Amino acid sequence: MLKDPVHLDATLSSFLMVGSGVFWTLTYLLILRRGYKDNIYGMPMVALCANLSWEFIFSFVYPHPQPQLSIDYLWLLFDVGILVQYLRYGRKEFPEHLPKNLFLLTFLFTLVYCACMIAAMAHEFEDYIGIYAAFAQNLMMSVLFVRMFLKRNSVAGQSIYIALSKWIGTIFPSVLFYLYFPKSYLLILLYLGIFTLDLVYFFLLYSKAKAEGINPWKRV
Repeated sequence: MLKDPVHLDATLSSFLMVGSGVFWTLTYLLILRRGYKDNIYGMPMVALCANLSWEFIFSFVYPHPQPQLSIDYLWLLFDVGILVQYLRYGRKEFPEHLPKNLFLLTFLFTLVYCACMIAAMAHEFEDYIGIYAAFAQNLMMSVLFVRMFLKRNSVAGQSIYIALSKWIGTIFPSVLFYLYFPKSYLLILLYLGIFTLDLVYFFLLYSKAKAEGINPWKRV
């Protein structure tokens, strides 16, 4: 349980929360745009399930205070759009040696499991803001984006702007919660892991786009 947060100026904390909201919203919009243009989904399935679960739980089960609550609603809306793209295009990347009827069952199981895990973490650690869950799944998401790139071996459904928006969008809350809890070594390790993996993802996309003869700065 995180205890005794350092007092922060309300303007600074709101700025960092809104900054995170703006860049993560941009991330979702760019994923939706790239998925639409490439006819593919742009967020790994497990990451999508974790995001949907976190946003639903901290919107309706343990609602966040404002302005984060409004941001949660917006993120949930955009993640539903990404969900539609996954359900539409995901079957193309589902393992060929598995029965096709497992596609939807696998997704539903993962969604329910993620929701139960996040709710259990909130209860177990008395973390009803979802800080541990947010950064843990963000680290997982960073790993999964790198894995998705390596699996596809292409920039399909991805862009350096998605990578940059995710990276910047996570720096804001990392700074915020470091200022609140500067002695939480677990959170510091999570911040550093996410920061590093998101940079790796950016450079992988940049290098692949150049190798394919694509100007990475013109691919939005």
